[in-house]
Amino acid sequence: MDYAKNILETIGNTPMVKLNVLTKDLPCLVLSKYETFNPGNSTKDRMAVKMIEDAEANGSLKPGGTIIEGTSGNTGMGLALAAIVKGYKMICVISDKQSKEKMDILRAVGSKVVVCPTNVEPEDPKSYYSTSKRLAEETPNSWYVNQYDNPSNSLAHYESTGPEIWKQTDGKVTHFVVGVGTGGTISGVGKYLKEKNPNVKIWGVDTYGSVFKKYHETGVFDENEIYPYITEGIGEDILPKNVDFGVIDGFTKVTDKDAAIYTQKLAKQEGMFLGNSAGAAIKGLLQLKEHFTKDDVVVVLFHDHGSRYVGKMFNDEWMRERGFIEDEITSAADLVSNHSEKPLVTVKTEELVSHAIERMKAHKISQIPVEDSTGFVGAIDEANLLRKYIENKDISNLPIKDVMHKPFPIVDKNTPIEAVSKLFNKENNAVMVKLDDGNYQIITKYDIISAL
Repeated sequence: MDYAKNILETIGNTPMVKLNVLTKDLPCLVLSKYETFNPGNSTKDRMAVKMIEDAEANGSLKPGGTIIEGTSGNTGMGLALAAIVKGYKMICVISDKQSKEKMDILRAVGSKVVVCPTNVEPEDPKSYYSTSKRLAEETPNSWYVNQYDNPSNSLAHYESTGPEIWKQTDGKVTHFVVGVGTGGTISGVGKYLKEKNPNVKIWGVDTYGSVFKKYHETGVFDENEIYPYITEGIGEDILPKNVDFGVIDGFTKVTDKDAAIYTQKLAKQEGMFLGNSAGAAIKGLLQLKEHFTKDDVVVVLFHDHGSRYVGKMFNDEWMRERGFIEDEITSAADLVSNHSEKPLVTVKTEELVSHAIERMKAHKISQIPVEDSTGFVGAIDEANLLRKYIENKDISNLPIKDVMHKPFPIVDKNTPIEAVSKLFNKENNAVMVKLDDGNYQIITKYDIISAL
């Protein structure tokens, strides 16, 4: 009979799958190392088990112990599966930018999940790096994994992923492309492939807000490059010891928007339901087009599964809120489509300024049209109110008609966005649009900027 003794024995030997649609304009053969076939649905299963087994061997992890790790979710999943099989407790420390699905999945397999803020320095006591270390110090019989600096991370890929890729391509692989986070995958695979053939090119995919690309090219760790980003699973604001820059030939950076859009494209055009880093990886590969020839065999590694991003990259409302949906915006109606169902906030000429201020605060808006029984007769905005306040500290008790300026211009719903944009100037901060139902909506500078 052919069976695995436990779930951990099913890790590895994942398939190689050809890409056909997104890569149709490339001259080369593009194959994906499809790591979601691992039992924890990610490539991190490989190194999770390797790190645990090595820790058991060197005595760092003792029977009945607690495994503690800072993770973006996937390493935690691999560790959690191994902890179940081997009889350990598991604490996962995760940053709040990670998807809710990842947190729920970790809890579903019995892990305790501690959530930390993303937008803090690595040395901050609240960061998930610092919190992981502190919990390891405070928890009896615990082992802090530290996947970033643990050499077993890259060794796992040197021993398994690299050899699999070499065998599956019959030694014909010419380029390896992968997103870089802890650095274990690119360094382990890269080292193995270059030992087999020094001419194989190893390309890392980085994200904006991460330090890898500039550091690789200049040797400078530029803190000005560090800022919050949405893409999950790749990029860092530290230099993990697992990143072996010596085996990496170059990096390309991918925007949050492109990573999210190409995550959807992989599902809709290739039938590949994958995670956010896969979208970044395939877009990065496409950006490297000029490096490939007709004789090349390019392997891109896809880390994890799309089920962990259903509420984010696969949610059109989430995508639209961040400007990631490629809706065609050409007219005034398009500019207000995301809030056209909300009633327009207005004030009457005889109301007090204090009423307008309360309304602006309640609805978090910066300008309000003013109307009377005849229609729109004026407008007020925060800049105008500030000027009036400097002139008269009792402005809040004045009627609106005493402080309003001329009404916002009104356009037809089919007015082109270029024509709408020209109506904004120093004296005018908004434009009104009349919709099919006879109601009006307001177009702000923010609406214009969001459409860019």
